[in-house]
Amino acid sequence: MKKNRSISIIAVLLVIAAIVLLTQNHYSTLKENETNFSVVDTASITKIFIADKNVHSVLIERNETGWILNKKYPANTQIVSTLLATMRRIKVKSPVSMASHNNVVKRLATIGKKVEIYQEVYRIDMFGLKLFKHEKLTRVFYVGDSTKDNLGTYMLMQDAEQPYIVYLPGFRGFVSTRFSPLMEDWLSHEVFRKNLSAIKSLKIYFGENDSMGFNIDVVDAMGNYKIKRLLDDSFLQSYDTLRILNLMTSFSDLRYETRLNNLLPPQKIDSIINSPTLYEITLVDNSNDTTFVKLFKRYQATGEYNPVYNELVPLDHDRFYGLINDGEDFVLMQYFVFDKVLYPLGYYE
Repeated sequence: MKKNRSISIIAVLLVIAAIVLLTQNHYSTLKENETNFSVVDTASITKIFIADKNVHSVLIERNETGWILNKKYPANTQIVSTLLATMRRIKVKSPVSMASHNNVVKRLATIGKKVEIYQEVYRIDMFGLKLFKHEKLTRVFYVGDSTKDNLGTYMLMQDAEQPYIVYLPGFRGFVSTRFSPLMEDWLSHEVFRKNLSAIKSLKIYFGENDSMGFNIDVVDAMGNYKIKRLLDDSFLQSYDTLRILNLMTSFSDLRYETRLNNLLPPQKIDSIINSPTLYEITLVDNSNDTTFVKLFKRYQATGEYNPVYNELVPLDHDRFYGLINDGEDFVLMQYFVFDKVLYPLGYYE
């Protein structure tokens, strides 16, 4: 009986000691361990904050469906996965030499990017016992520029005095660009991402020919649809079920190539979006959320009249422009990707 009581007392004391240590040393890891840049358990990461010394910053958060950027936009999952893999695999090559120390610290203070890592951890995690799960800021460090040989990156843990050269085993290059504070670098390129079962209706308008446009209403999950001509609002009495099915399933993953908001002059963008539309696509899901996209022609060079040759620059048959995200983003798209959803009504009759 005495033996059992002693074991119980020791167990209670260990738990109390663990809680006291965790409470008193909330940031002890950040202050004491100057080389702990890597995160072994990236699955426990809940959010990542990256900011530079200017006005740029991004907040990447994990939710039930994936990653969200700045609490609003879907994040590019491939880019996020690359960052997570980088944080899991990075290693310290060496401390910065005394001769370079002051210069590297000054550079980090000037151009360094601040990175905050938040993880899901347990207040008590010992002997296989995990209790009181919560989100915690586990690492804060600064990412600088590359070494002279471009094979390492300077990093400094918050509150540390010694910067280090960090590298990625098996990778010939530097990793600083993977910690970008620019929102454009993290945005998902998704235009449409709706499974067949989530679609309520689809409307495709052909700007150059009204007779080609149509509207599809999903009647049930058995493959029954109401297809209406936009020209006169009449309904198709028969249609190719397989082709309609291929059309509807094609909206599960359609992406643009490049975001052009900051790559083209505003006057040029305004000129294009005020020109006649090539196509307009409206997709409504079962929650009545609407995705509306306007598509425009693209010319191979300036897209303007060329007085030297006394003709318009040739039409680009590989790419076209798009206005997406409620008109917030002007993007470049590929016919190769979107052709499968741009067939006219006659194709389905």
